[in-house]
Amino acid sequence: METITDIRQMQQWADATRSRGQRIGFVPTMGYLHAGHLNLVRAARSHSDAVVASIFVNPLQFGTNEDLERYPRDVRRDTAMLLDVGTDVLFLPEAAGVYPPGFQTTVTVERVTRGLCGAARPTHFAGVTTIVAKLFHMVKPHVAVFGCKDFQQLVAIRTMVTDLNLDIEIVGAPIVREADGLAMSSRNAYLSATERQAARSLSKALAAAQALVEHGEVDGLRILAAARRVIADESLARLEYATLADPDTLEEVDAVRRPTLLALAAHFGRTRLIDNCILSRESTARTGWRKSPDSQLSTAN
Repeated sequence: METITDIRQMQQWADATRSRGQRIGFVPTMGYLHAGHLNLVRAARSHSDAVVASIFVNPLQFGTNEDLERYPRDVRRDTAMLLDVGTDVLFLPEAAGVYPPGFQTTVTVERVTRGLCGAARPTHFAGVTTIVAKLFHMVKPHVAVFGCKDFQQLVAIRTMVTDLNLDIEIVGAPIVREADGLAMSSRNAYLSATERQAARSLSKALAAAQALVEHGEVDGLRILAAARRVIADESLARLEYATLADPDTLEEVDAVRRPTLLALAAHFGRTRLIDNCILSRESTARTGWRKSPDSQLSTAN
């Protein structure tokens, strides 16, 4: 595995790879990798000839009093993990190159970033879409893979690619979960033992909502009430939102008559976690509730 830190060198590698007729797959990350990230690399491999993974803790997507300074970092560990799954290039751009002196240009996606996480983090998604757009110009991928756990991020990036006519295929990869249902996240490292146990309430809430839908319930208020009760029963959980939305537009809906996104965000101590599933009449095996990476239904794929 080659490690590249210089942006121009990364672009030269991409140009040379493209000139050989090879497809480049790309997985942008902020590091402190887990099995979910490695699943993204495997997915990128299935769509390409050479895979680039980047690690960059992007300051632009952290708001005031968020966890930029304490965000977990371990590049040596991450490097070993990426090597084990056959990554071709690890791209480690330096902040001074990504955001040079006088930097003043951002990329903003409007409507799909207003609700859900965007309501509480108004500057977050502009930071995400800006860094992803910049990384696309540095890595020049044919295909980029993002996890469905950050569903709003996935929709925002798809929208950006469409609106800006970028010639990049965006693939949404299934949520990968721990054996007890907790969605894998770098921020899980912040949780104490008791908070870690409490965080299971998110996946339990998704399962409770899906069970109602499977039994024929379509009323959004009843479905959301079931999910909220599960989280309310956990004393260490502080629910930020539970929302039903169209999975393509992220506009809120009041009934589940077609595959519908149920998105959750909650705080456990100082740690904010998100989770989601696509509610469907078909089966809990297709909501992301089970551990298998292949079990997530996503209309974004």
